[in-house]
Amino acid sequence: MNREKALKIVLRLAGLIFLLGVYPLMMYLWPSGWRWQPNQPEYEQMILGVYATLGIFLLMAARDPAANRSLIAFTAWSSLVHAGIMAVQALRSPAERGHLLGDVPALVVVGIALIALAPAKQAAERASRAGA
Repeated sequence: MNREKALKIVLRLAGLIFLLGVYPLMMYLWPSGWRWQPNQPEYEQMILGVYATLGIFLLMAARDPAANRSLIAFTAWSSLVHAGIMAVQALRSPAERGHLLGDVPALVVVGIALIALAPAKQAAERASRAGA
């Protein structure tokens, strides 16, 4: 499998999970690994809205990853930052340790996969920037 095909698969999987998977994971399937305590409906609604929106954009980016390098980079790096902050918070609060096996590693996997598979800058793009 070539790199672009693998990236398209990762974008589609991450997009579908962000769009359709976070809610069931948080509410029903594995709350201790995906839902923060005490339950904060405002936070949950906000995070679900942000991730559902990101999921839609990742699904669209899978059509032409090279044209969506910034979105892919943002998703990768923000996932790693989010995972890092959540890991520190989970280590500080024993009630939140389930996140170290739930959403923290999931976000690390998404971030690393997208960085590893991100499309390279096009030669023409580099040349036009060099001349600018």
